[in-house]
This record gives sequence, C-alpha cells and structure tokens, in this order.
Amino acid sequence: MKNYKKLKIWQKGMDIVAMTYTLAAQLPDEERYGLRSQVTRCSVSIPSNIAEGSAKSSRKEYKNYLETSLGSAYELETQVLIMDMLEFGDKAVRSSLLGMLDEEQKMLQSFIQKIGE
Repeated sequence: MKNYKKLKIWQKGMDIVAMTYTLAAQLPDEERYGLRSQVTRCSVSIPSNIAEGSAKSSRKEYKNYLETSLGSAYELETQVLIMDMLEFGDKAVRSSLLGMLDEEQKMLQSFIQKIGE
C-alpha cells in the first residue's frame, strides 16, 4: 500500500495523536518527563509505523510494522488507563481517547490479518 494517507487506520492514528496531545497538556507539570513524554511518543508511533511499513516491499515487513503500531496502541491504552486511575486530565477526553484506541486496535488487527493472507 503506497498511499498510506488513504488508510482509515492511519487517519484514525492521526486523530489519536491529536487527542493524546490534548490530554497530555492536562497532565501535572511533574509528569512532563514521565507520563506526558511517554504518551505522546507512543501515540506518534501508531501512524508513523503504519506509514513506514507501507514503504516496505514485502508483506512480512509491512505486517511487522503494523504489529508495532498495534503494540503502541495497546501501550497507549494502558497509559490512559493509568491516567484514568490517577484521575489525571479531563474524564471525557480520557473516555473518548479510550474509545478511539479500541476502534484503532480492532481495525489494525483486521488489517494485519488481511495483510498476512
């Protein structure tokens, strides 16, 4: 897939990045180099790996990048659940982001299965 920008998984990943930065801005200052840094890097990894994988010549390589993207989605979900537990940031933003992540994970899993065939 050469035009990754048309993929819904990439578009959703970009939306996740924007929502994550909104939530990260609400974190306490003492989390600047901890949770805030971790969640933003993690969110950026989702669409970045989809894009990078699309440039690979083999399905196996592409699938590996998609799996890395999926792993980042699960990692980010865990971090948002930690924020939820600690009541960091706006509850509605956390809830919305968790919903987006659930949808992205399902779409990535489906796409990975399709690529692996």
